[in-house]
Amino acid sequence: MANVVVIGAQWGDEGKGKITDLLSRSADVVVRYQGGVNAGHTVVVKDKTFKLHLIPSGILYPQTECIIGSGTVIDPQVLIEELDRLQELGVPTENLKIAQTAHVTMPYHRMIDQASEERRGNHKIGTTKRGIGPTYADKSERTGVRILDLMDADSLRDILAWTIPLKNEILERLYDLPPLDPEDVAQTYLQYAERLRPHVIDASLSINDAVRHRRNILFEGAQGTLLDLDHGTYPYVTSSNPIAGGACIGAGVGPTIVDRVIGVAKAYTTRVGEGPFPTEMTEGVGTTLCDRGAEFGTTTGRQRRCGWFDAVIGRYAVRINGMDCLAITKLDVLDTLPEIKVCVAYEIDGVRTKDFPSSARQFAHCKPIYETLPGWESSTEDCRTLDDLPKQALNYLKFLAELMEVPIAIVSLGASRHQTIIVEDPIHGPKRALLDANGDPVLKK
Repeated sequence: MANVVVIGAQWGDEGKGKITDLLSRSADVVVRYQGGVNAGHTVVVKDKTFKLHLIPSGILYPQTECIIGSGTVIDPQVLIEELDRLQELGVPTENLKIAQTAHVTMPYHRMIDQASEERRGNHKIGTTKRGIGPTYADKSERTGVRILDLMDADSLRDILAWTIPLKNEILERLYDLPPLDPEDVAQTYLQYAERLRPHVIDASLSINDAVRHRRNILFEGAQGTLLDLDHGTYPYVTSSNPIAGGACIGAGVGPTIVDRVIGVAKAYTTRVGEGPFPTEMTEGVGTTLCDRGAEFGTTTGRQRRCGWFDAVIGRYAVRINGMDCLAITKLDVLDTLPEIKVCVAYEIDGVRTKDFPSSARQFAHCKPIYETLPGWESSTEDCRTLDDLPKQALNYLKFLAELMEVPIAIVSLGASRHQTIIVEDPIHGPKRALLDANGDPVLKK
């Protein structure tokens, strides 16, 4: 039995959907513990592509219980649309459960998010404009609507009767937007409630019951470490805590039940939205990475910014999350490159450092210091074992593992499930380093 947290080790979009899907084969329960519809996972199974926003990737396994935890914020309209799409594709959704204490994204959250982002002008954060930040803000202000309120018509109407007039003042006076009618909103959301009611549970109780019965639990984070509200590249961050510690809060469990933390990182780096990005390449190789990696957001369709692998943020992610193994994704995207660079340190005002700076101003002035490795200029898409990999590709993985000081357990070489080298099953396998083709450990501890 193992309880595993899967987190993004970069700025999100690392391929967590595929890794979570792979690990879900060995999991009894998959828990999404934070974020909202601003996040998305893409999973490819045979000839079908599933784009998931709120529902955990484990939903594709009928025997797996999937829970949307209390730390998430839920747009019921989007969730119902997602349920409908899965059912159209023949995926059973009876095993989806929703925490009764998760907060609900309301129409005024979306309206305020969109208007606020536009008003920022040159100081835009790069929000998806889906209402996530305002939903979390109301949660902190203790003025939010929770799923359990949605299930109680009197409670919902009582909250909206005094909340919406306050929101209307903001909408009308600050943003020149039309007001909302409390009863119209209530009627719409009560319809959503009836559709979702069979899925609503006490999530913390259910998850802790699973712990007591020694079931395998996979905690699935959205976004990535560098988008964490407290430990990311603030203010260009999300409104919740994607890091491993957020799993305990968002799921309602204690830290002692977590056995392993696996970080997911691309073989290069991408970022969506605003904010500094030291290894970014706006043309040339950057364009190649974008085209070969199909770097467009699952939720928004926005083109991702691309750059070389950044080991500084990688080591930072290892430290912040307590990661004990890595999944490296999209190694195949590098197949055509004659040489590959890796950022091993930064230069800030003439001083070399291997440590990630907390200051956004300092981070904006970081100059990457690179080491260059030879590329392999051959396809890795059909590799299924470490022995199948070109020597230079294996050396690249070894270099990343040594820089990040954590072993690599999984290597992804494409979007499909079968395009994967599983060196170690993080749920059932022993904790050991990645071995090279000669049987020698890539990372000696």
